[in-house]
Parts: sequence; C-alpha cells; structure tokens
Amino acid sequence: MTPLEQATTLATFGSVWAVLAVGHNLADHVFGQNDWQATNKEAPSADEVAAGTNPRQGWDACLAHVAQYHLVMAVMLVLVWAVLPLQLSWTGLAAGLAVSAITHAFFDRRWPVRWLLQNTGSPDFADPEKTGLNGVYLTDQALHQTALLVSALLIVRL
Repeated sequence: MTPLEQATTLATFGSVWAVLAVGHNLADHVFGQNDWQATNKEAPSADEVAAGTNPRQGWDACLAHVAQYHLVMAVMLVLVWAVLPLQLSWTGLAAGLAVSAITHAFFDRRWPVRWLLQNTGSPDFADPEKTGLNGVYLTDQALHQTALLVSALLIVRL
C-alpha cells in the first residue's frame, strides 16, 4: 500500500468512525427508538419465563428499534459518502451495518449485558440500587461502541 493509499484509508476510517459514533447517539437516543421500543425490547427474565412468559417476548420491540436505528445510521453514512470522497463500497456498508444490527439486537435484550457484568467480577455494577449508576446501560453503550469499531473496520476494508 502506498503512503497515499494509507492516508486515504486512515482518513476514510476516521470519517466512518465519526459518523458511526455520532449516528449511534442520534439513533439510540433521539430518532431510532421510541418509548414503547425502549420499554419492551428486553428479554424476559428466567423467573418470568418460569412463570409462563413467552421467552420470545420483546423481540418485536427490539427488532423495530434495531431497524429504525440502522435506517438512521445508513442515511447518515450515505449522506457523508455523498459529500466526501470516501473510498467505500456497498458491500462494506452492508457488512458493517449487518454486524452492527446483529450485535445491537443481542445487547439490547439486556440479559447478555447483565450476564457479562455478573461473570466478570462486577455484579454490583449491574444493580443501580447498589452503585447509584446504571451499569447495565453504561456497559450496553460501551459494547455498542466496540461493535461499531468492528463495523467501521468492515465498512472501510470491504
């Protein structure tokens, strides 16, 4: 790879990462989720399932949020691509958004985030009553940002 190609790749990655970071906040907190989706996207607990709740409960709200979120993200990426001379491909965009959608839906069921905290030495962080913080939300956001880093790499390199 020539120095110019390296600089182009780095500039493209920086631009894509910036759009994904800004887009994530806009889509997750403003335009990509309504109150019904936010309230109902979580998977039922084991106790709720044992009491008769359908284990698939919440998928409709979760998938509606993920679709709405990724529509916002796709529009932002395409708009920036239309304005800036970025070296992107439709394949890369599709792959990056697919990884983002799959991981976003998984994390937003909330049990994976709680499980992670409880099994990595931070069970108290998962309980707002013990710490005064919403550790599940903060961890959810950190995991989304990490997944978006992977998405940015796919978008730029495919």
